[in-house]
Amino acid sequence: MLLNNNYFTIVGPTASGKTSLAIEVAKKINGEIIGLDSRQIYKGMKIGTAQPSTQERGGVIHHLIGCLDPWVRISAGQYAKKIHEKIHEIENKGKVPLICGGAGLYYRAITMGLFEESSTNIEIRKSLENNYEKSPETLMEKLQIIDPQYSEIVHINNKQRLIRALEIYQITGKPPTEHYKNQKKNNQLKLFTIYLDWTRSTLNGRIVARAKYMISNGWLDEAKMLFKNQKDLKIEFPALNSIGYNQIIKFFKDEINKSELEESIIIETRQFAKKQAQWFAKEKIDLIVKMDDLKTKDLPEILYCILMPN
Repeated sequence: MLLNNNYFTIVGPTASGKTSLAIEVAKKINGEIIGLDSRQIYKGMKIGTAQPSTQERGGVIHHLIGCLDPWVRISAGQYAKKIHEKIHEIENKGKVPLICGGAGLYYRAITMGLFEESSTNIEIRKSLENNYEKSPETLMEKLQIIDPQYSEIVHINNKQRLIRALEIYQITGKPPTEHYKNQKKNNQLKLFTIYLDWTRSTLNGRIVARAKYMISNGWLDEAKMLFKNQKDLKIEFPALNSIGYNQIIKFFKDEINKSELEESIIIETRQFAKKQAQWFAKEKIDLIVKMDDLKTKDLPEILYCILMPN
C-alpha cells in the first residue's frame, strides 16, 4: 500500500511510456508490476503487444504479462480477479504492487466492480461473431444506435469488445453504459491513479516511432508464427483481434505493401490512443502528468517523493 493506503496505478494511452516509468518507480519502492493490458497478457505476442523484454524489465518482476495462451478468452471480471490475486501474492512477499496499463474496461472493473448481469450466452455470441465476419460495420452501427456513449470508446476492429457490448444488450435489454452506471460496488480497489498525458502531436510521433521499430524488429515473423499455430490448431485466437494483425494478414496476401502496412497500423494505433484518452477522461484520476512539460528522467524520483512522503 502507498499514499493514503491506496494502490499506485499508472495509466495512459498506448505509447505514452507507462511501462518504462512503472519499472523505474518499482525499483525505488521495492515493487512488482501487475499488467493492466488486454493484449500484453497473451503469450507469443511480445513484439506485437510491446511487452517489455527481460532486459527492459531491469530485474523487476512482472505479472499478467505473456502468461495466457492466445486462444483463451478473458473477461473484465476474470482479469479483475487475477489482479486481486496478484496483489495478495505480492504483498505476502513484503513487496509493493504497482498496477500499470491502458485497458480502460479492466481499470473500471477493479475500481467500480461489475454489474450483476455480467453473464454470457454462447448462442448469441456465435451469432454475433458470424455477423461480425460478414460486416463489422453493421454491428458497429447497431452499437451506435443502442449505446452512442459506449460506441465512442470501442474500435470497430476490437471484435471481442464490440461483440460483448451487443451480447450484453441482447441478454439484458440494456446497453452497457446503463449497466456500468448501476454496477455493483464490490471488490473495489482504492487506487492512486496517475495518468500520463502527452500533447496529441507528441504522442503521434511516439506512435510512429514505435510502429516502425516493431515492424522492423521481428513483428511480422512473430505474427506469421501465430497465424500458423492458429491454422494448425484449427481454433480462433481472440488475441489476434489486436491492432495490426488484420493489416499484417493483408500484407502476407500481397494486398498491401510494406509502406501501406506501416501507415495503416499507425492510423489504427492513433485512433485507439484517442479512444483510450476519451475513456480515462471519464475516470477519477488523482494526478495528471503533463509529460511534454517534464524532464522524464526526473519523473520516477518525483513520483517516489509524492507516493512515499515518509
